Amino acid sequence: MNSISPNLNMMIQASEKASKSLIRDFGEIENLQVSIKGPSDFVSSADKKVEKVLIEELSKYKKKFSILSEESGFIKNDDEKNIWIIDPIDGTSNFLHGIPHFAISIALKSHGEIVCGLIFDPIKNEIFYAEKNNGSYINNKRVRVSNKKKIEECLFASNGKKYKDVSLSTRKTGSAALDLAYVAVGRFDGYFQENLNIWDVAAGIILVNEAGGMLNKIDLSKNNNIEIIASSSNINQKMLEKLNNF
Repeated sequence: MNSISPNLNMMIQASEKASKSLIRDFGEIENLQVSIKGPSDFVSSADKKVEKVLIEELSKYKKKFSILSEESGFIKNDDEKNIWIIDPIDGTSNFLHGIPHFAISIALKSHGEIVCGLIFDPIKNEIFYAEKNNGSYINNKRVRVSNKKKIEECLFASNGKKYKDVSLSTRKTGSAALDLAYVAVGRFDGYFQENLNIWDVAAGIILVNEAGGMLNKIDLSKNNNIEIIASSSNINQKMLEKLNNF
């Protein structure tokens, strides 16, 4: 295994622990589809369970770090310069419908910069992680963005009204975190979307950067209404021309 920081090691352990209840709950979804009450209450309770484990685990070692989570909002602690950014289930709609494409996402923002990020897909048992100046990895294997040069051979992820008519081959997967992780490992050649929240994308931003990809400038002081345009450097210019022209 490549050498990783204690912070990242802690993030990995926290996500693996939290994923146990998530995998169990996902197994229950089929029973809920047919129940009168329906699955949506169940999903928010699954979300909260995962969040609780993540916050407990991360706070064990870093009691002073602040936390920003999709469910609980901003939890201010003594240290406001170091913030854990958490999305307990990115892809809740997939989870809700029994589609095995969702992830736990955790990032650490330190002094206004994302210094490490992790996206864990518990069903496929894929853990994507990156640290500043230390590369991007999937399950301990170093990864890089795609090296395709012809845009017509590329596959992109997107999910929003703004880009619905763009003339590129696109997929809507329902998980922003996994879309960015897939750009980092070269499965997708690029990703573009608007109206995102910081917890959807914080971990993915460093994954793409550390895998040699390119991103638009993102204001990390904003929590909502974020637009992301990410790709490999080979096709970045061609992709931007398509997005600007359509």
